[in-house]
Amino acid sequence: MQKFICLICLLMSISFLEAQETYTVDGEQLVLKNEVDGKLDLLWNIIDGNYRYFVRTESNRIIELKNTKKDGKFQEEYKTLLTELTDESMSTKRLNLTLFSLKEFIDTYNGSVDTAYQSTATRNKLLFRLGAFGGITNSPFISNPDNLTTPLFGAELEVLDVNLISRHAVFLQLKHVLEQDELQYSTTELALGYRFRFINKEKISLYGHVKFATVNFSNVVVVTDNDGTLTTEEFNETAFDVPFIFGIGADIRVTKNSFITLAYNELFALLLDNQGNFSQDFSIGYKFNL
Repeated sequence: MQKFICLICLLMSISFLEAQETYTVDGEQLVLKNEVDGKLDLLWNIIDGNYRYFVRTESNRIIELKNTKKDGKFQEEYKTLLTELTDESMSTKRLNLTLFSLKEFIDTYNGSVDTAYQSTATRNKLLFRLGAFGGITNSPFISNPDNLTTPLFGAELEVLDVNLISRHAVFLQLKHVLEQDELQYSTTELALGYRFRFINKEKISLYGHVKFATVNFSNVVVVTDNDGTLTTEEFNETAFDVPFIFGIGADIRVTKNSFITLAYNELFALLLDNQGNFSQDFSIGYKFNL
């Protein structure tokens, strides 16, 4: 299990390094992403928890875009620098030190000085995918001495960024686990989660996901033997958790706008205890772009 988790982490780390190069800027070694290529290039990355942005000129000089604070006031050095680099041809009055604002500004400038330049700056557009699924689970986070499996079914709404062909997505999932005679437990779960596609191809994507907030409406029947007399008690419970439940999955494209989904869920949780059974939570489903 530990080797499997390490492999997933390695794959995710490799994917983060795609389209990045190491540069030396003022004696500092930095790994930067190349966001815009043109007469002016835009480079950036998150370094020590801070967003840092750089421009590269035609002479291959790399300069950091800064906005230092002095006496409680931002100096906006990045505006002065970009005004000089663009020969005062563009206003920086409404320019923010954010990735999209800088990308749009530099993209517009490159297009104004090079008729062959292909624009890459587009406004973000959210893509919604709706799906349904079914499968089985042994509910590894509840007491299940005989390791019994029960059916499950549910629906999910996934939200991603279509323009950036994003590996990142959030999802809202509704799942119901049925009970059976030997395991009289059922639950309806509403979960909010995050998904990262460490392999993101046209025909197939593989991802890890985490459910970081859940609300469960559960019903359980407990049978106790008191000196040969069986008593039955039924409990209904509503519970909100922040469990960080991890799983993996795959989307397999079957048409331009639809996918077959495969998932292996509830592998482990950071804030829930496994009750002794290794996860047997599998599902198959279908989802489509709205």
